[in-house]
Amino acid sequence: MLKVHQISVYKYQIMVLELLAHSTCEEKAVNWSQDNKSSLQCQFIEIHPPKVLDLSQDTEYASQAALWGIEGLPELGEIYPFGGSADRLGLVDPDTGECLPAAMLAYCGRTLLEGLIRDLQAREFLFFKLYGKQCITPVAIMTSSAKKNHERILSLCERLEWFGRGRSNFRLFEQPLVPAIRAEDGQWIVRGQFMPVCKPGGHGVIWKLAYDKGVFQWFGNYGRKGATVRQVSNVVAATDLTLLALTGIGLRQRKKLGFASCRRNTGATEGINVLIEKRTLDDKWAYGLSCIEYTEFDKFGIINGPLSSKSLEADFPANTNILYVDLPSAELVGSSKNETSLPGMVLNVKKPVRYVDQFGLTHSVSGGRLECTMQNIADNFFNTYSSRHYEDVEEGLDTFIVYNERRKVTSSAKKKRMHGNKSLNQTPEGSILDIMRNAADLLSHCQISIPKILGNEDYVDSGPPFLILLHPALGPLWEVTRQKFHGGSISMGSELQVEVAEFVWRDVQLHGSLIILAENIMGSMIINENGETVLQYGKRCGRCKLENVKVVNKGIDWNSGDNLYWKHDVDRIEAVKVILHGNAEFEAMDVTLQGNHLFEVPDGYRMRVTSGKSGLQVQLRAIEEKWVESGSWFWSYKIEGTHIQLELVEL
Repeated sequence: MLKVHQISVYKYQIMVLELLAHSTCEEKAVNWSQDNKSSLQCQFIEIHPPKVLDLSQDTEYASQAALWGIEGLPELGEIYPFGGSADRLGLVDPDTGECLPAAMLAYCGRTLLEGLIRDLQAREFLFFKLYGKQCITPVAIMTSSAKKNHERILSLCERLEWFGRGRSNFRLFEQPLVPAIRAEDGQWIVRGQFMPVCKPGGHGVIWKLAYDKGVFQWFGNYGRKGATVRQVSNVVAATDLTLLALTGIGLRQRKKLGFASCRRNTGATEGINVLIEKRTLDDKWAYGLSCIEYTEFDKFGIINGPLSSKSLEADFPANTNILYVDLPSAELVGSSKNETSLPGMVLNVKKPVRYVDQFGLTHSVSGGRLECTMQNIADNFFNTYSSRHYEDVEEGLDTFIVYNERRKVTSSAKKKRMHGNKSLNQTPEGSILDIMRNAADLLSHCQISIPKILGNEDYVDSGPPFLILLHPALGPLWEVTRQKFHGGSISMGSELQVEVAEFVWRDVQLHGSLIILAENIMGSMIINENGETVLQYGKRCGRCKLENVKVVNKGIDWNSGDNLYWKHDVDRIEAVKVILHGNAEFEAMDVTLQGNHLFEVPDGYRMRVTSGKSGLQVQLRAIEEKWVESGSWFWSYKIEGTHIQLELVEL
């Protein structure tokens, strides 16, 4: 018999029919203002625009909160809900033709899962540079059997040797599937006799499943008090200080749940964060920050349209599914024996269900499945008061919201751009433009001249104006990264890729492609006491220093029809490429690098490139034994007040 988590097959179908019937009845109204009242199950309930901590405005507090997040890293875990089927991506294995889950999308030269681990390791490297201690964060990943999700993620982790983190620091647990139903009558969609079409039933199952599978206990064994929750398709969530400030506030103020939010794009398939106020049956007032999914807007009488006095864009921030969660509080919810363990139950029938029947024929029908929403665990964390006072009530709540510029919080590669479609919203093409906007914002404050990026519509057919891909371990805080760059320019159509953390850019002019790749970006691999291959931060790092350098070459062939910029799969005519093996060091000073060049530096050596009488002068020397581990120079990180200051130490 088909297994449906917690809810029996019969209860599942009853709930489907109830929700389907309710959606066709008169809409219940939840008012926008304090003056207009409505009731729900004999309760007074209203939603209000929430007050948020705007990190882009209160910059000093944001810096302090980010430092709390770094300091608290040894108390944090990481949770990745990867159970969704990601049908809108249309991702297919080019060799087998099989459909692939979102985690396997090749984005900027690596899978999305690898990108999340890079972001996490960048925070751990920052912790090492500040405190001189190794910190490996345990990672729990919820998978599913949809599109061989679990099997493929496990295989990727094994192939990459668990990202140099050790198998013991990962916990994979599999989400069950639920039957898809027809929108018109609520009947199950079947591909053949006794063969229901099944889909993941929403990420809200993660809390009960984590309890049932011992994930909370596993985190507790590592001494973890809270966790960051992040979805795989959001490629900018770790930009600058958003995640660190979110977790820092959550830990320091002992909150139960935190949301990272931003301005909402009108018409986007994303929910909103709200302040909920309700009068309970025992005549008390309850308040809490929560969210409403976009599929539920009609039910709540919410207008999703052009900017107006009642516009979501004007009043309510976006729900991005980036969360801080207090682990004991989440465990208490997951262990409950009632419906609260599966929060935010909704019936989403707004997407077509595509499937292949037993005869190999492809079908697409209007339908959906019963889903529960991960972020609505917040509905379990309301604070109750004896009297009504929703004004400024947020300060005392167990839930909170941090807010930042949208491109520093969310930009998703969650759906395939259809041919001829001018919208880049939530596509890989649109998200790479946001990454470029962030790069331009970051570097333009370093006195580096860089082209301005226009609206998405200007790049629908041409691609981005340049490609700048910086390893997150250069920061990840922008105030750290900006101390490694100063002066120079990056021209239109140029490409810069920096895959090294110990890096210096001083007065560099780039006209073309410059690619710097290090094997040991943040450290080197060692074998630990368990026989696992793990990354030792700060040990034998590659290093690159560029001072008063001009790079001129033909770079990317921007006229090539084979370029996929968001994959970083491009045709190049010429490039300057630096490859650092092991603890190799590269230094270029007072020199023009014109045309095609490959500088490959072997492990244990230092290469210095300058101008000579007959062209380039290249010196290759062995690194002295006393500098093998630390390098001949390094960045020293120090906390001064609420900021991090870097000092270049040359030995």
